[in-house]
Amino acid sequence: MPELPVPLPAGAPGEPAAGIAGWVCADPLRGLVARFGGAWPDGDLTEVLRFLDEFSARHWDFRGGRERPDAREPDLDPATAALVLDAAAALGLVHPVPPTRGAYAHLVVLGGLAHACVRRVTYAAHLLRAGLAVGGEVAVLGSFRPLSEWERATLADAGLPADDTEVDVLDTAVRRAFGVAVPAERDGVDAGHPHHSWSSRTYHPRGLPPVRVLAAPSSEPHLRRAHTADTQRFWAGHAQVAPGDQVLMLTAPIYVPFQHCDALRTLALPYGCGIDTVGVDPTLPGLARLPEQTLSPGRYLQEIRSAVRSMRALHAALVAG
Repeated sequence: MPELPVPLPAGAPGEPAAGIAGWVCADPLRGLVARFGGAWPDGDLTEVLRFLDEFSARHWDFRGGRERPDAREPDLDPATAALVLDAAAALGLVHPVPPTRGAYAHLVVLGGLAHACVRRVTYAAHLLRAGLAVGGEVAVLGSFRPLSEWERATLADAGLPADDTEVDVLDTAVRRAFGVAVPAERDGVDAGHPHHSWSSRTYHPRGLPPVRVLAAPSSEPHLRRAHTADTQRFWAGHAQVAPGDQVLMLTAPIYVPFQHCDALRTLALPYGCGIDTVGVDPTLPGLARLPEQTLSPGRYLQEIRSAVRSMRALHAALVAG
Protein backbone atom coordinates (compact mmCIF):
# COMPACT_ATOMS: atom_id res chain seq x y z
CA MET A 1 0.00 0.00 0.00
CA PRO A 2 1.60 3.31 -1.06
CA GLU A 3 1.95 6.11 1.46
CA LEU A 4 -0.73 8.78 1.41
CA PRO A 5 0.21 11.62 -0.96
CA VAL A 6 0.69 15.25 0.01
CA PRO A 7 -2.85 16.60 0.51
CA LEU A 8 -4.33 18.79 -2.19
CA PRO A 9 -6.15 22.03 -1.38
CA ALA A 10 -9.41 21.26 0.38
CA GLY A 11 -12.31 20.48 -1.90
CA ALA A 12 -14.94 21.85 0.48
CA PRO A 13 -16.31 25.35 -0.05
CA GLY A 14 -14.03 27.91 1.56
CA GLU A 15 -10.53 29.24 1.12
CA PRO A 16 -7.97 26.58 0.12
CA ALA A 17 -4.87 28.82 0.31
CA ALA A 18 -3.29 26.79 3.12
CA GLY A 19 -3.63 23.65 1.01
CA ILE A 20 -1.89 25.37 -1.91
CA ALA A 21 1.05 26.28 0.32
CA GLY A 22 1.20 22.77 1.77
CA TRP A 23 1.42 21.19 -1.67
CA VAL A 24 3.80 23.57 -3.46
CA CYS A 25 6.15 23.85 -0.46
CA ALA A 26 6.23 20.11 0.28
CA ASP A 27 9.59 18.35 0.46
CA PRO A 28 9.11 16.33 -2.78
CA LEU A 29 8.71 19.51 -4.84
CA ARG A 30 11.55 21.25 -3.04
CA GLY A 31 13.73 18.25 -3.80
CA LEU A 32 12.90 18.40 -7.51
CA VAL A 33 13.71 22.10 -7.66
CA ALA A 34 17.08 21.48 -6.00
CA ARG A 35 17.84 18.55 -8.33
CA PHE A 36 17.31 20.80 -11.36
CA GLY A 37 19.58 23.51 -9.96
CA GLY A 38 17.03 25.85 -8.40
CA ALA A 39 17.32 27.79 -5.14
CA TRP A 40 14.08 28.01 -3.19
CA PRO A 41 12.93 31.63 -3.01
CA ASP A 42 12.34 33.80 0.01
CA GLY A 43 8.99 35.51 0.14
CA ASP A 44 5.30 34.73 0.50
CA LEU A 45 3.15 32.20 -1.35
CA THR A 46 2.66 34.57 -4.29
CA GLU A 47 6.43 34.74 -4.78
CA VAL A 48 6.86 30.97 -4.42
CA LEU A 49 4.18 30.31 -7.05
CA ARG A 50 5.70 32.87 -9.42
CA PHE A 51 9.12 31.26 -9.00
CA LEU A 52 7.79 27.72 -9.54
CA ASP A 53 5.85 28.75 -12.64
CA GLU A 54 8.90 30.39 -14.21
CA PHE A 55 11.31 27.67 -13.06
CA SER A 56 9.11 24.86 -14.39
CA ALA A 57 8.73 26.71 -17.69
CA ARG A 58 12.50 26.58 -18.13
CA HIS A 59 13.10 23.03 -16.91
CA TRP A 60 9.87 20.96 -17.11
CA ASP A 61 7.93 22.26 -20.11
CA PHE A 62 8.42 19.69 -22.86
CA ARG A 63 5.27 20.56 -24.82
CA GLY A 64 6.24 24.00 -26.08
CA GLY A 65 2.62 24.76 -26.89
CA ARG A 66 2.00 21.36 -28.53
CA GLU A 67 -0.60 18.77 -27.50
CA ARG A 68 0.52 16.32 -24.83
CA PRO A 69 1.28 13.37 -27.16
CA ASP A 70 3.69 15.60 -29.10
CA ALA A 71 5.80 16.57 -26.09
CA ARG A 72 9.46 15.62 -26.25
CA GLU A 73 10.97 13.31 -23.63
CA PRO A 74 13.94 14.74 -21.70
CA ASP A 75 17.17 12.81 -21.35
CA LEU A 76 17.41 12.30 -17.58
CA ASP A 77 20.03 10.29 -15.74
CA PRO A 78 18.70 7.28 -13.79
CA ALA A 79 18.98 8.94 -10.38
CA THR A 80 17.05 12.01 -11.53
CA ALA A 81 14.40 9.88 -13.25
CA ALA A 82 13.92 7.88 -10.04
CA LEU A 83 13.63 11.09 -8.00
CA VAL A 84 10.98 12.41 -10.40
CA LEU A 85 8.91 9.22 -10.14
CA ASP A 86 9.13 9.22 -6.34
CA ALA A 87 8.13 12.88 -6.19
CA ALA A 88 5.22 12.33 -8.57
CA ALA A 89 3.92 9.52 -6.34
CA ALA A 90 4.30 11.64 -3.20
CA LEU A 91 2.49 14.56 -4.86
CA GLY A 92 -0.51 12.42 -5.84
CA LEU A 93 0.06 11.90 -9.58
CA VAL A 94 0.62 8.14 -9.63
CA HIS A 95 -1.66 6.04 -7.42
CA PRO A 96 -5.47 6.21 -7.72
CA VAL A 97 -7.59 6.75 -4.62
CA PRO A 98 -11.29 5.88 -4.31
CA PRO A 99 -14.01 8.51 -3.87
CA THR A 100 -14.25 9.75 -0.28
CA ARG A 101 -18.06 9.70 -0.27
CA GLY A 102 -20.72 7.23 -1.22
CA ALA A 103 -23.00 9.87 -2.72
CA TYR A 104 -22.57 13.05 -4.78
CA ALA A 105 -24.82 15.61 -6.41
CA HIS A 106 -22.95 15.27 -9.71
CA LEU A 107 -20.28 13.07 -11.28
CA VAL A 108 -18.11 14.87 -13.84
CA VAL A 109 -16.00 12.83 -16.26
CA LEU A 110 -13.25 14.89 -17.90
CA GLY A 111 -12.23 14.26 -21.50
CA GLY A 112 -8.71 13.89 -22.82
CA LEU A 113 -6.87 11.73 -25.32
CA ALA A 114 -9.02 9.12 -27.03
CA HIS A 115 -7.96 6.09 -24.99
CA ALA A 116 -8.33 8.12 -21.77
CA CYS A 117 -11.86 9.13 -22.73
CA VAL A 118 -12.88 5.49 -23.03
CA ARG A 119 -11.12 4.53 -19.79
CA ARG A 120 -12.77 7.30 -17.78
CA VAL A 121 -16.28 6.68 -19.08
CA THR A 122 -15.88 2.96 -18.45
CA TYR A 123 -14.69 3.63 -14.89
CA ALA A 124 -17.58 6.02 -14.25
CA ALA A 125 -20.08 3.35 -15.28
CA HIS A 126 -18.28 0.86 -13.02
CA LEU A 127 -18.50 3.20 -10.00
CA LEU A 128 -22.22 3.76 -10.52
CA ARG A 129 -22.98 0.07 -10.93
CA ALA A 130 -20.86 -0.65 -7.84
CA GLY A 131 -23.16 1.56 -5.76
CA LEU A 132 -21.94 5.16 -6.06
CA ALA A 133 -25.04 7.36 -5.73
CA VAL A 134 -25.42 10.47 -7.91
CA GLY A 135 -28.46 12.63 -7.25
CA GLY A 136 -28.11 14.89 -10.28
CA GLU A 137 -26.38 13.94 -13.50
CA VAL A 138 -23.25 12.37 -14.88
CA ALA A 139 -21.55 15.00 -17.03
CA VAL A 140 -19.03 13.81 -19.62
CA LEU A 141 -17.05 16.85 -20.74
CA GLY A 142 -15.00 17.35 -23.89
CA SER A 143 -14.45 19.54 -26.92
CA PHE A 144 -14.38 19.35 -30.70
CA ARG A 145 -10.62 18.72 -30.72
CA PRO A 146 -9.78 16.57 -33.78
CA LEU A 147 -8.19 13.22 -32.99
CA SER A 148 -4.58 12.64 -33.98
CA GLU A 149 -3.56 9.73 -36.16
CA TRP A 150 -1.99 8.13 -33.08
CA GLU A 151 -5.32 8.31 -31.24
CA ARG A 152 -7.18 6.82 -34.20
CA ALA A 153 -4.69 3.96 -34.34
CA THR A 154 -5.07 3.35 -30.61
CA LEU A 155 -8.84 3.07 -30.96
CA ALA A 156 -8.51 0.77 -33.97
CA ASP A 157 -6.09 -1.49 -32.08
CA ALA A 158 -8.72 -1.83 -29.35
CA GLY A 159 -11.45 -2.65 -31.85
CA LEU A 160 -13.27 0.65 -31.31
CA PRO A 161 -14.67 3.06 -33.91
CA ALA A 162 -12.25 5.65 -35.29
CA ASP A 163 -14.22 8.77 -34.33
CA ASP A 164 -13.31 12.24 -35.54
CA THR A 165 -13.19 14.33 -32.35
CA GLU A 166 -12.74 14.02 -28.61
CA VAL A 167 -16.47 14.49 -27.94
CA ASP A 168 -17.30 11.83 -30.55
CA VAL A 169 -15.12 9.35 -28.63
CA LEU A 170 -16.82 10.29 -25.37
CA ASP A 171 -20.27 9.85 -26.91
CA THR A 172 -19.37 6.44 -28.33
CA ALA A 173 -17.91 5.41 -24.97
CA VAL A 174 -21.09 6.47 -23.14
CA ARG A 175 -23.27 4.46 -25.53
CA ARG A 176 -21.13 1.34 -24.99
CA ALA A 177 -20.49 1.65 -21.24
CA PHE A 178 -24.04 2.66 -20.26
CA GLY A 179 -25.92 0.54 -22.79
CA VAL A 180 -27.75 3.42 -24.47
CA ALA A 181 -28.37 4.07 -28.15
CA VAL A 182 -30.18 7.36 -28.72
CA PRO A 183 -29.98 10.58 -26.70
CA ALA A 184 -33.23 11.66 -25.06
CA GLU A 185 -32.34 15.33 -25.51
CA ARG A 186 -30.07 17.20 -27.89
CA ASP A 187 -28.98 20.82 -27.95
CA GLY A 188 -26.13 22.89 -29.32
CA VAL A 189 -24.90 25.52 -31.72
CA ASP A 190 -22.90 24.91 -34.88
CA ALA A 191 -21.08 28.22 -35.26
CA GLY A 192 -19.03 27.09 -38.25
CA HIS A 193 -15.84 26.71 -36.22
CA PRO A 194 -15.11 24.17 -33.45
CA HIS A 195 -13.72 26.81 -31.07
CA HIS A 196 -17.08 28.62 -31.10
CA SER A 197 -19.49 25.66 -31.33
CA TRP A 198 -21.03 23.56 -28.56
CA SER A 199 -23.21 20.47 -28.27
CA SER A 200 -25.13 18.59 -25.59
CA ARG A 201 -26.57 15.08 -25.71
CA THR A 202 -28.36 13.59 -22.70
CA TYR A 203 -28.99 9.85 -22.26
CA HIS A 204 -31.19 8.08 -19.72
CA PRO A 205 -29.66 4.67 -18.94
CA ARG A 206 -31.95 2.28 -17.10
CA GLY A 207 -31.53 2.42 -13.32
CA LEU A 208 -28.77 5.06 -13.45
CA PRO A 209 -28.70 8.86 -13.39
CA PRO A 210 -28.91 10.85 -16.64
CA VAL A 211 -25.66 11.09 -18.59
CA ARG A 212 -24.94 14.32 -20.46
CA VAL A 213 -22.15 14.44 -23.09
CA LEU A 214 -21.14 18.07 -23.48
CA ALA A 215 -18.71 19.75 -25.87
CA ALA A 216 -17.83 23.25 -24.75
CA PRO A 217 -16.75 26.29 -26.75
CA SER A 218 -13.45 28.01 -26.04
CA SER A 219 -13.37 31.12 -23.86
CA GLU A 220 -10.56 32.36 -26.12
CA PRO A 221 -11.65 31.02 -29.52
CA HIS A 222 -9.21 33.23 -31.45
CA LEU A 223 -6.29 31.58 -29.59
CA ARG A 224 -7.10 27.95 -28.79
CA ARG A 225 -9.60 25.12 -28.38
CA ALA A 226 -11.65 24.69 -25.22
CA HIS A 227 -9.59 23.48 -22.26
CA THR A 228 -10.51 21.83 -18.95
CA ALA A 229 -11.59 25.01 -17.18
CA ASP A 230 -13.78 26.00 -20.15
CA THR A 231 -15.62 22.67 -20.07
CA GLN A 232 -16.13 22.80 -16.29
CA ARG A 233 -17.45 26.36 -16.38
CA PHE A 234 -19.72 25.67 -19.34
CA TRP A 235 -21.18 22.56 -17.71
CA ALA A 236 -21.86 24.31 -14.39
CA GLY A 237 -24.00 26.89 -16.13
CA HIS A 238 -26.08 24.17 -17.78
CA ALA A 239 -26.39 21.92 -14.72
CA GLN A 240 -27.38 24.67 -12.28
CA VAL A 241 -24.77 23.67 -9.73
CA ALA A 242 -25.90 24.90 -6.29
CA PRO A 243 -24.05 25.91 -3.09
CA GLY A 244 -23.30 22.85 -1.01
CA ASP A 245 -23.49 20.41 -3.92
CA GLN A 246 -20.80 17.73 -3.72
CA VAL A 247 -19.19 17.12 -7.12
CA LEU A 248 -16.95 14.16 -7.96
CA MET A 249 -14.44 14.81 -10.77
CA LEU A 250 -13.03 11.78 -12.61
CA THR A 251 -9.78 11.95 -14.59
CA ALA A 252 -6.45 10.08 -14.72
CA PRO A 253 -4.21 10.03 -11.62
CA ILE A 254 -1.49 12.02 -13.37
CA TYR A 255 -3.91 14.94 -13.91
CA VAL A 256 -5.63 14.90 -10.51
CA PRO A 257 -3.69 17.80 -8.88
CA PHE A 258 -4.04 20.26 -11.75
CA GLN A 259 -7.62 19.41 -12.67
CA HIS A 260 -8.68 19.45 -9.01
CA CYS A 261 -7.35 22.98 -8.62
CA ASP A 262 -8.96 24.05 -11.89
CA ALA A 263 -12.27 22.75 -10.51
CA LEU A 264 -11.79 24.65 -7.25
CA ARG A 265 -11.25 27.85 -9.22
CA THR A 266 -13.99 27.41 -11.82
CA LEU A 267 -16.62 25.59 -9.72
CA ALA A 268 -16.03 25.71 -5.96
CA LEU A 269 -15.25 29.43 -5.72
CA PRO A 270 -18.09 30.81 -7.88
CA TYR A 271 -20.74 28.18 -7.07
CA GLY A 272 -19.91 27.21 -3.48
CA CYS A 273 -19.87 23.49 -4.25
CA GLY A 274 -17.55 20.85 -2.85
CA ILE A 275 -15.02 19.07 -5.06
CA ASP A 276 -13.49 15.60 -4.84
CA THR A 277 -11.15 14.58 -7.67
CA VAL A 278 -10.08 10.98 -8.29
CA GLY A 279 -8.18 9.10 -10.96
CA VAL A 280 -9.18 5.96 -12.84
CA ASP A 281 -8.13 2.75 -11.12
CA PRO A 282 -6.12 0.88 -13.79
CA THR A 283 -6.70 -2.49 -12.11
CA LEU A 284 -10.30 -2.56 -13.34
CA PRO A 285 -10.37 -5.59 -15.69
CA GLY A 286 -12.40 -3.81 -18.38
CA LEU A 287 -9.59 -1.30 -18.93
CA ALA A 288 -6.93 -3.84 -19.89
CA ARG A 289 -7.42 -3.45 -23.64
CA LEU A 290 -6.92 0.33 -23.41
CA PRO A 291 -3.59 0.71 -21.60
CA GLU A 292 -2.54 4.17 -20.49
CA GLN A 293 0.08 5.92 -22.57
CA THR A 294 3.56 5.37 -21.14
CA LEU A 295 3.88 7.67 -18.16
CA SER A 296 7.53 8.64 -18.26
CA PRO A 297 9.49 10.96 -15.94
CA GLY A 298 9.08 13.71 -18.53
CA ARG A 299 5.29 13.30 -18.51
CA TYR A 300 5.23 13.54 -14.74
CA LEU A 301 7.39 16.67 -14.70
CA GLN A 302 5.10 18.24 -17.29
CA GLU A 303 2.02 17.59 -15.16
CA ILE A 304 3.71 18.76 -11.97
CA ARG A 305 4.20 22.00 -13.88
CA SER A 306 0.51 21.93 -14.86
CA ALA A 307 -0.41 21.58 -11.18
CA VAL A 308 1.83 24.50 -10.23
CA ARG A 309 0.22 26.71 -12.87
CA SER A 310 -3.28 25.65 -11.82
CA MET A 311 -2.49 26.40 -8.17
CA ARG A 312 -1.06 29.78 -9.14
CA ALA A 313 -4.28 30.62 -11.00
CA LEU A 314 -6.36 29.41 -8.04
CA HIS A 315 -4.32 31.51 -5.62
CA ALA A 316 -4.69 34.59 -7.84
CA ALA A 317 -8.46 34.07 -7.86
CA LEU A 318 -8.48 33.82 -4.08
CA VAL A 319 -6.42 36.98 -3.71
CA ALA A 320 -8.67 38.85 -6.15
CA GLY A 321 -11.64 37.83 -4.04
